[in-house]
Amino acid sequence: MDLNSASTVVLQVLTQATSQDTAVLKPAEEQLKQWETQPGFYSVLLNIFTNHSLDVNVRWLAVLYFKNGIDRYWRRVAPHALSEEEKTSLRAGLITNFNEPVNQIATQISVLIAKVARVDCPRQWPELIPTLVESVKVQDDLQQHRALLTFYHVTKTLASKRCAADRKLFYDLTSSIYSFACSLWNHHTDTFLQQICTGDEAAAANSLERTLLSLKVLRNLTVHGFVEPHWNAEVMGFLHTVFERLKQFLECSRSIRAESLCRDRLEKTIILFTKVLLHFLEQHPFSFTSLIQRSLEFSVSYVFTEAGEGVVFEQFIVQCMNLIKMIVKKYACKPSKNIEDSSPETLEAHKIKTAFFTYPTLMEICRRLVTHYFLLTKEELTMWEEDPESFTVEETGGDSWKYSLRPCTEFLFIDIFHEYNQTLTPVLLEMVHSLQGSTNMENTNAILIKDAVYNAVGLAAYELFDSVDFDQWFKNQLLAELQVSHDRYKPIRRRVIWLIGQWISVKFKSDLRPVLYEAICKLLQDRDLVVNDFEFRTDQFLPYLESMFTLLFQLLQEVTQCDTKMHVLYVLSCVIERVNMQIRPYVGCLVQYLPLLWKQSEEHNMLRCAILTTLIHLVQGLGADSKNLYPFLLPVIQLSTDVSQPPHVYLLEDGLELWLVTLQNSPCLTPELLRIFQNMSALLELSSENLKNCFKIINAYIFLSSSEFLQMYAADLCQSFCELLKDISSEGQVQVLEIVENVLKVNPVLGPQMFQTLLPSVFRGIIDGQRYPVLMSTYLGIMGRILLQNARFFSLLLSQMACELGQEVDQILGNMIEMWVDRMDNITQPERRKLSALALLSLLPSLNSVIQDKFCGIINISVEGLHDVMTEDSETGTYKDCMLMSHFEEPKVTEDEEPPTEQDKRKKILALKDPVHTVSLQQFTYEKLKAQQELLGEQGFHALMETVDTEIVAQLQEFLQVF
Repeated sequence: MDLNSASTVVLQVLTQATSQDTAVLKPAEEQLKQWETQPGFYSVLLNIFTNHSLDVNVRWLAVLYFKNGIDRYWRRVAPHALSEEEKTSLRAGLITNFNEPVNQIATQISVLIAKVARVDCPRQWPELIPTLVESVKVQDDLQQHRALLTFYHVTKTLASKRCAADRKLFYDLTSSIYSFACSLWNHHTDTFLQQICTGDEAAAANSLERTLLSLKVLRNLTVHGFVEPHWNAEVMGFLHTVFERLKQFLECSRSIRAESLCRDRLEKTIILFTKVLLHFLEQHPFSFTSLIQRSLEFSVSYVFTEAGEGVVFEQFIVQCMNLIKMIVKKYACKPSKNIEDSSPETLEAHKIKTAFFTYPTLMEICRRLVTHYFLLTKEELTMWEEDPESFTVEETGGDSWKYSLRPCTEFLFIDIFHEYNQTLTPVLLEMVHSLQGSTNMENTNAILIKDAVYNAVGLAAYELFDSVDFDQWFKNQLLAELQVSHDRYKPIRRRVIWLIGQWISVKFKSDLRPVLYEAICKLLQDRDLVVNDFEFRTDQFLPYLESMFTLLFQLLQEVTQCDTKMHVLYVLSCVIERVNMQIRPYVGCLVQYLPLLWKQSEEHNMLRCAILTTLIHLVQGLGADSKNLYPFLLPVIQLSTDVSQPPHVYLLEDGLELWLVTLQNSPCLTPELLRIFQNMSALLELSSENLKNCFKIINAYIFLSSSEFLQMYAADLCQSFCELLKDISSEGQVQVLEIVENVLKVNPVLGPQMFQTLLPSVFRGIIDGQRYPVLMSTYLGIMGRILLQNARFFSLLLSQMACELGQEVDQILGNMIEMWVDRMDNITQPERRKLSALALLSLLPSLNSVIQDKFCGIINISVEGLHDVMTEDSETGTYKDCMLMSHFEEPKVTEDEEPPTEQDKRKKILALKDPVHTVSLQQFTYEKLKAQQELLGEQGFHALMETVDTEIVAQLQEFLQVF
């Protein structure tokens, strides 16, 4: 691409690509895409975005195309990679001038320079860092800022590389520029402080921006540029200076207006100071030892004493608390139980920590956390009063919640209380005792203090196990507080029920639960409850089931926020799961409401996940009656498991679980249920972690109605299985082949024909002596089914294998029997062991010399099988086959057991037709040996029996003595 002739054309197309008219925009985008691989295109883009006279939108687009091109075509090995000559020219052009006037474009240029540096610096671009170092020294404000911005992005990118050779290069780079970076930061910091003192706020804002960028550079170098930074005096000097600078900047905040730009940048810089310490502690815990004392003194002083009043702000408090928490928890500060196994740095860190956290210090931190930071604010109380649902959602969820002050204080309290529970337990108990009795409703502060203390007791429940008689406290005080109906007591009612939720799995007598359930019902009636998922005993809960379920359902209808609906659905699901079938009389209203909720939640996939979970438990609770839900249920399953639909990313896992339980509880196969299986082929191609559930679903269809199902889908299934068996692990192969085994069990006549293409690999696996025991056991299970129940097909398969392997049929048969006998120990399931004995015995009677040659092995397997299944009747002294089943009985289910599903019943009925459960191995063995004796005559049979070990013969005779 010739630069002179192309620039005008590319500029014109870029201009068209900024158009809002799709008729103009689309062709322009297509043309730009074609030019991406043209030599010279990126040189043209460079000329365009560095020409400040052109339209900003066009220049912006040129930068983006250039940046995307680096990702795709800069590396030498990339398809259509840029030539070395063009890359050399582009690198030189990128750092010729740092004078971009538009902030957004300047940031993009800095990022794309960093992307090139990641690949080329320092080997192909040794001049980059020296150029940046010189450029940040210039007096021109714009050039200095843009060079510093680029310097930051380059060091950030190089610091993120993890290859050992790249790490070494970054260590070398850091060593060469660290002193300069420190002096640069000190210079900009001093300039800012001087300008603040003189009241020049505009100049101070510019200097502060440079302070911030140079500090970001220094953070990257300090955290990632040294292997053992504690040996470097300059690094440790910088880190100690951070505390002094933090104090200076915090004091500066007193004189800067809250609404000014300078104030916002100042707070960002203060937070960055704390991030330097936090990231250094995280990356180099042992090197942080000498900073522990100052970090604790600084953080505790500003957060837990009057020193911070008027200067601290929320995010700074959060960062300081995180610093304290990390020091308390960090393994580098905790010596091993065996002191000799601890490093000197760890012992020193522990010594410093122990000396700092004295009783007065811990007591003050604990009291301050509870009585200051745990208190609900006026804003929170107002929000709760005006919009209680939003208040609850904001308090209990969301990513922003993790980084806000309240959860941070709670996490710090939990960690400190856990670490120093012997010291802090008396302090907290004293606070609890001071709150016994009634509270003045007019004293808002007293109510908030009680709420905060109860919060602390809930958070520390496990630590207080031996120190609090919670049952007595519940009976003597907490229950009464739940019954106080005064409007101002709402925070306490809410906190008490939450507190009980924290303690119920720790220490709470079961005989108190009915009283608690009554209180919960009252609170739900008054809409005065944050819904908790309590543990409960079903028998105690049943008297309250109807009212509780009805109230929860009404709450589900009334709440409007997605998160709240999800939480209420979760609690409903827990109730349904626990009471199971006993929920049936009460679910009508929920069943009618869920289709509407599903429709309303089209844009909220996480709420739909909660609906799926509820439906899973509903289907399990309704059993065969869940068929009435099919008009709603089956389209939901269809959508959730269709990988061509975007929502499947969120819904697939729960959708598969719902599909499975629907099949397991279905009384019969409907056309709609059969049609959903069209989704399975694509799911099997995914080969994801959901394969296991897919296999369970296929099995469920086989047990539900094998004839209809296999008639429609057997060919596709067989093809999918053949592909899967090439790629999946041995465990996955076992799961696939167990499906085939179930097909043979359900349909022994047609099953082998339907999966005929799979069976040769099974046969080869047996005669080759498959080494993985579980897989070999599955192979033998499949072959046992065919040999026992479809001898004609077995003969055809034997002939096919002889043809494929170029061997005689008898030779193949002999090899198979020999390997079967040799690998019998691979089979651990009693059913399969009996099946093997029946299958091999089915070869008798026979005049075939190979079968007679393997007669000893067949008898050995038969006797092993008899030992597995025969139990002695204590009354008659005779043996009987323990696997025999004569009729179907509905199992008696205890309260703690789940009732059998329709699939469980189907399996029981199937077992009544299975030779393993209908044929006596003892009788079968006797009949086969008798037939062999009749075929060979007494003398011939005697000669055959002499090939069997005498001990085995004696055991056989004992089992057969009844005949």
